[in-house]
Amino acid sequence: MTHALKEQTVVVIGGSSGIGCAVAELALREGAEVFSISRSGSAPEGVRGLAADVADHTTLATHLASIGRIDHLVHTVGARFGATPMTTLDSETLTSVFAAKLFSALHAVHLALPHLAPKASITFTSGQVSRKYGVGTAVKGALNAAVDTAGRHLAKELAPRRVNVISPGVVDTSLWGEAGSEARSATLVRVSAILPVQRVGEPEELARAYLFAMTNGFVTGALIDVDGGGLL
Repeated sequence: MTHALKEQTVVVIGGSSGIGCAVAELALREGAEVFSISRSGSAPEGVRGLAADVADHTTLATHLASIGRIDHLVHTVGARFGATPMTTLDSETLTSVFAAKLFSALHAVHLALPHLAPKASITFTSGQVSRKYGVGTAVKGALNAAVDTAGRHLAKELAPRRVNVISPGVVDTSLWGEAGSEARSATLVRVSAILPVQRVGEPEELARAYLFAMTNGFVTGALIDVDGGGLL
């Protein structure tokens, strides 16, 4: 173990499950003091869990202030939103999905700024659908493309702090259903068959990409695809 994050503080917003949980666990193994902020407040062993809804800016600000100096801020909160044709889209859904993923990321950065180290890193999470086009995916595509773009603008605005975006493909998480369910298994098998690597990703593999973004001081404004060749 290299302990690449020794004596550094990592905050993962959305760290109670899935990719965020894997990031928190890996950062802990790499020597960081790790805080996970999520609605439930649950966290892996050794990680300090703090409960806050991303829309509750008062509580979120309080937690960030209590942490003190932040060396790395990671945002992995997503929006559960399936393929939706324009004919069935409603304004409430549109607003909620952008609030959950894009607006919450921007608010998190705004609230964390007073506590970010001078050369801190910030890592957002988007998704391959920003550049993988289909039917019923206009909203998801626009949402993730907005995250991609926000990351690059902030890399300029907040320099020398670094801002990067991880763009996952299909990863074996609860996003696709309950663990062991037939529906989840069927989806992952179907996707695996069309990927060049012939399988979906694991959360731990995504976590390695976040670690790279946190620890490589020459990487900023980058969009890092970790998708098994899904965009090919």
